[in-house]
Amino acid sequence: MDFPLKAAIELTAAQARVRAMTAEEMLELIRGLNARLGDVRPKAGPPVDAAPLDPRKAVREKSIVCLESGRPFRVLTRRHLAKYGLTPEQYRAKWGYPADTPLVCKALQRERRKKMREMKLWEKRGK
Repeated sequence: MDFPLKAAIELTAAQARVRAMTAEEMLELIRGLNARLGDVRPKAGPPVDAAPLDPRKAVREKSIVCLESGRPFRVLTRRHLAKYGLTPEQYRAKWGYPADTPLVCKALQRERRKKMREMKLWEKRGK
């Protein structure tokens, strides 16, 4: 069930608990609320008048904002970038990131670095 219809039913049920309503009144209220709530729902995608995000500010502590979609992620995956016809290498080049920049948030980058240091993969393992 989509959001406007579910919200309209819940609002009508709350109204029916407060005052006596006929079945026709409830149906009319549900139809009216569903139509009005459907009009209020925001359209998909980033706002048209929004200024593009600065690539230097896109990499944050707990998220990295995709400059193509405007949505925040912890990791910009190859699969997400493919929706926009880009590989990670093309994305970095398009937005001016160095080729070795990981497309992950700072916290996850730090966590991975710490784990690699603990594993010490560069040392030979003893018997």
